[in-house]
Amino acid sequence: MTTSTRRRSARAGRPLILVLPAVMALAFLVLPMIGLLARAPWRTLPERLTSAEVGQALRLSLVCASSATVLCLIFGIPLAWLLARGEVRGLGFVRALVTVPLVLPPVVGGVALLLVLGRRGLIGRHLDEWFGVSLPFTTAGVIVAEAFVAMPFLVISVEGALRASDPRYEEAAATLGASRWLTFRRITLPAIMPGVVAGAVLCWARALGEFGATITFAGSFPGTTTTMPLAVYLALETDPEDAIVLSIVLLAVSVAVLAALRDRWTRGPL
Repeated sequence: MTTSTRRRSARAGRPLILVLPAVMALAFLVLPMIGLLARAPWRTLPERLTSAEVGQALRLSLVCASSATVLCLIFGIPLAWLLARGEVRGLGFVRALVTVPLVLPPVVGGVALLLVLGRRGLIGRHLDEWFGVSLPFTTAGVIVAEAFVAMPFLVISVEGALRASDPRYEEAAATLGASRWLTFRRITLPAIMPGVVAGAVLCWARALGEFGATITFAGSFPGTTTTMPLAVYLALETDPEDAIVLSIVLLAVSVAVLAALRDRWTRGPL
């Protein structure tokens, strides 16, 4: 039996009772995006995209999301390596802690950050007293909040790439006298680079769309902490068309992320 024949047989055997709920689910996911595009002010879109408020929120979002991604790369790759290659007890528990921000309500994450890094927080009060550094309600606070919610995406992706890589190359480098740092730099990192890139893209997209932790920990001050998601929320009360324009920008970013990762995440079996 040929492949095409098997496919036709499989399609013929699919129960029709599943088709209707499948179509309804697809409509449920797609129609809101179609509605957003249908209500977009296309004629004034270029003007609105270049307005001071929208441009300010867009620039701040890009800077903060990119900075948060850099932080996640610096600290997330070593953490992923520890989870994948570490030989210490309790790694399963550590892995669970790393994934907590994925399921934790972002507002709760913002409250937790305030209790730790706020001026009266466990660490924040010492930062304020000793170094005069205060993170809440600043641009740096936005970056910290975005990194907190986005880092698990990078860690999970890089850990998966590390577990899938062949350790024999690292073992061969070790037998030739290469140090662990040299082996990681020259052997391990190039081998897992696709996973690092995929994780960084997902991390950046998550940071760009972060709302709850940001507004709780950093507040909303135009030009300082008002990122695009916060600007969407505020614009709904004053100028809904600006909110639609910003939403379209975030939608375009999401589509671009999916397009960039289509071979890794969205491509189904042939």
